[in-house]
Amino acid sequence: MGLGGISLWQLLIVLAIILLLLGPKRLKNLGSEMGNFLKSFRKAVDDKEEDQNQADK
Repeated sequence: MGLGGISLWQLLIVLAIILLLLGPKRLKNLGSEMGNFLKSFRKAVDDKEEDQNQADK
């Protein structure tokens, strides 16, 4: 049993289908865009917390 009732084989099949539909180049771009999004989101959250900490003082 894997993650939440999904077995390893089912996960591999889903990943293979996604790879076939999107292709490796588009999948790489999608991963890069997600990384950039998470990086900017974390920066925004950190900035917001820093602003709240300065306002509290």
